Amino acid sequence: MFDPNTKLGPPPPAEHRGLRVFALGGIKEIGRNMTVLEHQGKLLIIDCGVLFPADGQPGVDLILPDFGPIEDRLEDVVALVVTHGHEDHIGAIPYLLKLRGDIPVVSARFTLALISAKLREHHIKAVFDEVREGQKATYGPFDLEFFAVDHSIPDALAIGVRTEAGTALHTGDIRLDQVPIDGRLTDLAGFTRLGDEGVDLLMIDSTNSETPGVVMSEREVGIALDTVVAKATHRVILASFASNVHRIQQIVDVAHRHGRRVVFVGRSMVRNMEIAQDLGYLTVPDGVEINLDTATQLPDHKVVIVCTGSQGEPLAALSRMSRGEHYSITIQANDTVILAASLIPGNETSVFAVMNGLAQRGATVITSAKAKVHTSGHAAAGELLFIYNAVRPRHVMPVHGQWRHLRANAGLAESTGVPRERILLAEDGVVIDLVDGDATITGKYQVGHVYVDGLSVGDVGVPTLSDRIALGEGGFINITVAIDSRTGKVVSTPEVTGRGFSDDPDALKEAVSRVASELARLESDGVKDAHRIAQTVRRAVGKWVSDNYRRKPMIVPTIVEVDRP
Repeated sequence: MFDPNTKLGPPPPAEHRGLRVFALGGIKEIGRNMTVLEHQGKLLIIDCGVLFPADGQPGVDLILPDFGPIEDRLEDVVALVVTHGHEDHIGAIPYLLKLRGDIPVVSARFTLALISAKLREHHIKAVFDEVREGQKATYGPFDLEFFAVDHSIPDALAIGVRTEAGTALHTGDIRLDQVPIDGRLTDLAGFTRLGDEGVDLLMIDSTNSETPGVVMSEREVGIALDTVVAKATHRVILASFASNVHRIQQIVDVAHRHGRRVVFVGRSMVRNMEIAQDLGYLTVPDGVEINLDTATQLPDHKVVIVCTGSQGEPLAALSRMSRGEHYSITIQANDTVILAASLIPGNETSVFAVMNGLAQRGATVITSAKAKVHTSGHAAAGELLFIYNAVRPRHVMPVHGQWRHLRANAGLAESTGVPRERILLAEDGVVIDLVDGDATITGKYQVGHVYVDGLSVGDVGVPTLSDRIALGEGGFINITVAIDSRTGKVVSTPEVTGRGFSDDPDALKEAVSRVASELARLESDGVKDAHRIAQTVRRAVGKWVSDNYRRKPMIVPTIVEVDRP
């Protein structure tokens, strides 16, 4: 089993007869999923998603996989195969296609519809290849087979990859709901058949590997929603991921049973539900769906609002409602708000702020802690054991999770008989080479996070984010000193100004005298170098701030050299 503390060098050239596998995102984290397979000089990409920024990444809009290891080899890419339509699997596709626009994008119907809508926003036309479960297709040296997978979005697929070097199976995001809303079961029989042929490497979802047993069926969520709506005396507002068509189908059915109308609110919610209805994945009875204007005219007990914002996204519909800033919907006393989604780690502060804002305005907030209004889309430990026993892989590479999830998944694999030395815990960039039936770790590409900030991609890195955090936590102090360019002597009183440091206009007066004293000392010592002067005054002000305020603002000295007659 790979030790993450092991230092790995760059991988050797890939063997022509081998199968190379490495992730450019999605391992050691929840999001940014992207896996690359290399065989006979050709590349196959599975998924290309984004990660959303945490609180410690101010100004960042999205975080992309690091395309660096393949950026100069994009002509070798034979296809981008997408397991399903969640943002952490499709969100980075526009940025990849901007580098090479004719890469075939291969996936199921609903997934391609979501990708197409996203690409239109970027003014990109792509080459699409629609597939479905049970189908086989060949791209370069890769023979693919697609398996139905149950997840919290329609049309999810697992990908079987046959090559001359061996066979791999990538589960994508997976669960084993035995009574799914659409009747589309995860194809365990297909997994078993592939296992009979021999699976050399299984790449398997780790997200829920620490959870014992099996996850609750989506149908139980429908029962809970029915109970909540039946008890509600006023409006019901349900916040969900805009891709969870099965969850939304259930609230539509519940609303219809209780004589309520449904309005979809939020740009992505409206768009996705239009796509789902057009393609037949969502069925809304005649007269049930209404627009927002009509909803505001109906009695409160006749309305269900389905909206975005379950993760506290600041611009989402529910967040605006919680702040009293929505252009049309005002939260009222006795409204019932259902958060029908799990809390993604890192979003706690934002979600709790929304919940408090709703409660302050008199709404009753229902979460999965109070009622069974959410279930996971990822297989728990008991379900993963079923998958291992169906596939019987020779080697296992846990994917899609943080280190604790990966290690828990590795333990499950070992419990089903996979030898410990054949379980490959490979973080992003780590290279696995499958040659002559044996998979080993052979090196590591240096990969990192690529930040999207507005229109810039990759221009912001850790140093910039550190500066932004310093500015946000401690403010900014600028020290301006004018010196004679010839003698190095100070020619005017130093200026010390601050932003975000203190509301007291006199707070920095003492700092000016400290700077003046340091400048006098430097002059008496004969110091003329501008850089040394700058560093000295920066340290002096930093010590003064630390002694008096116990804070660490960003301190920027500016030395202006003046030519004097």
